[in-house]
Amino acid sequence: MGKIKVLDEQLANQIAAGEVVERPASVVKELVENAVDAGSTTIDISIEEGGLTLIRVIDNGYGIEASDIVTAFQRHATSKISTSSDLFRIASLGFRGEALPSIAAVSRLQCTSSDTSTGLARRIVIEGGKVTIDEPANAPQGTEMTVRDLFYNTPARLKYMKAIQTELGHISDYVNRIALAHPGIAFTFKHNGNVLLRTLGTGDRLQVIAAVYGSNTAKVMLPVEAETSDYELRGYISKPELTRANRNGITAIVNGRYIRSHTINQSLLQAYHTLLPINRYPLVILELGMHPSLLDVNVHPSKMEVRFSKEPELRSIIEDAIKKVLGRQRHIPGPESVTKTERSKPLFVQDAISFHRPEPAIDAFKPFQPNQGSKAAVSSYKPPVSEREYVPRNASEKLYAPPASSESNITIVRETNGAWEQASVTEAEVEVEASLVNESQSNEHNTEQSAVSEDISTSEANSVAAYSGAPVAQLPSDADVPDEDAPAFPELYWIGQHHGTYIVAQSEDGLYLIDQHAAHERINYEYYYEKFGKPEAASQQLLVPLTLEFTAGEATQLRELLPLFAQAGVELESFGSQTFLVRSYPEWMPQGEEQSLLEEMAELLISERKSINIAKLREKAAIMCSCKASIKANDRMNREEGETLLARLSNCKQPYTCPHGRPIIVHLSTYQLEKMFKRVMS
Repeated sequence: MGKIKVLDEQLANQIAAGEVVERPASVVKELVENAVDAGSTTIDISIEEGGLTLIRVIDNGYGIEASDIVTAFQRHATSKISTSSDLFRIASLGFRGEALPSIAAVSRLQCTSSDTSTGLARRIVIEGGKVTIDEPANAPQGTEMTVRDLFYNTPARLKYMKAIQTELGHISDYVNRIALAHPGIAFTFKHNGNVLLRTLGTGDRLQVIAAVYGSNTAKVMLPVEAETSDYELRGYISKPELTRANRNGITAIVNGRYIRSHTINQSLLQAYHTLLPINRYPLVILELGMHPSLLDVNVHPSKMEVRFSKEPELRSIIEDAIKKVLGRQRHIPGPESVTKTERSKPLFVQDAISFHRPEPAIDAFKPFQPNQGSKAAVSSYKPPVSEREYVPRNASEKLYAPPASSESNITIVRETNGAWEQASVTEAEVEVEASLVNESQSNEHNTEQSAVSEDISTSEANSVAAYSGAPVAQLPSDADVPDEDAPAFPELYWIGQHHGTYIVAQSEDGLYLIDQHAAHERINYEYYYEKFGKPEAASQQLLVPLTLEFTAGEATQLRELLPLFAQAGVELESFGSQTFLVRSYPEWMPQGEEQSLLEEMAELLISERKSINIAKLREKAAIMCSCKASIKANDRMNREEGETLLARLSNCKQPYTCPHGRPIIVHLSTYQLEKMFKRVMS
């Protein structure tokens, strides 16, 4: 008698259950996906004890015909596909026909379903894979699936289940994502009778985001849309200041199916290039629509992984669409700008107190002229009259205007013959007097700064470039290309420096703090990125070659990567078994850091040998150079150096984050300052 035999159906189902039913979350996933495929508009999910005791899914879909209800629990029974060609155009979430029999094999399952609105239904009960009850029942159109005592007949599987809160976390995570994938379905999710999620099913994905992540998160999400002949993209992405510690905040949806995709994740992270700090990830809900023939979902039993037939095009549409949206934003952390509606509300403003000063003094807040060699706009700071409280006309007069006043006349407090009196003037008069004051202050300042107003290209000693060893000219870069509709970088005016680390500046809309090291890194990064793109014009031969030494294994790998060094403008030559000679390198590398930079480039190529390319090497090398060439914390700056740094930062293509993704600038609005000092009460 032969040794090979066909397993009986019950044992085969239990084996299949090991692939399909990994944990309670797997059961919820399969049952909910069936409900979605059934065209449901409401799906209610109830679980107890993390799903181990009870899982119930009720939907209002088209239901199962009475004659099909037993067949539905047989292996490989499905209504989703019928021929092999159907595998190449799968439009449903489920199609394998193994979910229901696998679940029934390891639980006590009850199914009640009706395909009509007459109230006539069919009820079936299965225990351990065997049908025990099959009878008529009364129920509305739709299906109710109840799974009790999961893994009751497979104690080995039950033994390895995690704590209730862990299993609940897995189920909750899936329900949240399926709700995000189908905003047109009203989901209700309960655990031990407590409602954990409820969506309205209106089709508004932002409402689902608010239900899952909270309304504050939903308010700062940015919509994204794009379309090509093959792909349709829509969804929401977070601003760079809203990040997570892991990739769990990324929800990728393809044709209504939540998936895990390395391709999509990498495209997303590349789109946020240099906008995210290290080991921080965005919150993204991204839905992709495409023809089913471009997608292979039959690559994993859980259907969580897919393959795309036009992957480069997919990466391109994701990166371009997200970069376009992010490029339109001003990425400055701080209080949200006060809307016109909020500012137009009546405010209780503290009365102005006028102080008599016998002589006008030069204070730290007066206007200044940026260095003439910079590209920044040269203009004196003059806030609009509606926001101006004190405009000195002379030593004995102060002007006062409530910030939100809509009157054309402005109350002044004037000293006449030693007595203070109130008077009324027009805004035009204020403008005239203010311009006279600004002109006077500007003349004083120009006289003061005449010694340092030379062109930056001919006065390196007075520039931030000379101060830190960075290049004088700041060249454009294709590393971070802003959108044409992006808001302008604020026009900043130097106030001072805090702890030798942060530049304090002001603008019409409030106070700004700038991390000087991060700002200089961004300036240098864009410069070096451009330079590494044109290495052939900037390499210099060395009279005495530099020597680099590596282990024998590293040297073997490095010999195969010498062409990449050549493309980056570095001539590296093997010299013995473990030694390399550097014959030339780009002349604009930070002085004194050349050897350490070349060693780091070599280590980078060795460590990422399988995925490295010239574009990535160019980026990494630019980041390394920019970090080493930039001013550091506790480096003191004078006013002119600070002004030059601000001017160059404003010319950067992406001036809001350093190459490592840390914020460069933070903002505290004038309105926020007024509220903190109780000058306004709204």
